[in-house]
Amino acid sequence: MPYCYEYPHPAVTTDVAVFTLRQQQLQLLLVRRGEDPYRGMWALPGGFLEIDEDLESCAKRELKEETGVSDLYIEQLFTFGRPDRDPRERIISVTYFALVPSNKLEIRAGSDAADAAWHSLNTLPELAFDHAEIIQQAQERLAAKTLYSTIAFQLLPPTFTLSELQSVYEILRNETLDKRNFRKWILSLNLLTETGEKRMSGNHRPAKIYQATNPDHVEIIR
Repeated sequence: MPYCYEYPHPAVTTDVAVFTLRQQQLQLLLVRRGEDPYRGMWALPGGFLEIDEDLESCAKRELKEETGVSDLYIEQLFTFGRPDRDPRERIISVTYFALVPSNKLEIRAGSDAADAAWHSLNTLPELAFDHAEIIQQAQERLAAKTLYSTIAFQLLPPTFTLSELQSVYEILRNETLDKRNFRKWILSLNLLTETGEKRMSGNHRPAKIYQATNPDHVEIIR
């Protein structure tokens, strides 16, 4: 006979916070819920874990079903399990986050999502469940990772100037950085390669153009 536990089993979901830079702002991909609870409200893409799938597969499946976005590198963020976080039943959410250029994504609503769109972090709508808390923690993690990884490079084109790179860091960290100190720090990490080309910007001197030495994945800075 199969063993029967005396304790009830909570349901498990995954939710994904996908960030990008648009119009010089940090923006987030949200879906408008098409079903109760919180019908019509905006939320993170996500849904229930199927009995035969692992957590990351669930997160990627739900993201694709609800927004059309696929083939993203996602990173696990945190597990949210407050007993009253979902009015339907006891639900634990394992959350993920990702950082991608928006021009590489084609957004379309699907599954039980009525709409899918980018929203500025500065003007987020009222959110369903505890997703405001999830987003805040994801944003803090994202800012922290700029200090010890190359995650900011995920938002850059193949070639860029140091000023453009600094702008990305400032947006992700939500603070102004000293130009001289930033350049000294970033160049000391040996993460950039000069292309040998320069770019004019207004009346300033031509700026050197760089590319990431290893652009295909996020590196941990030693």
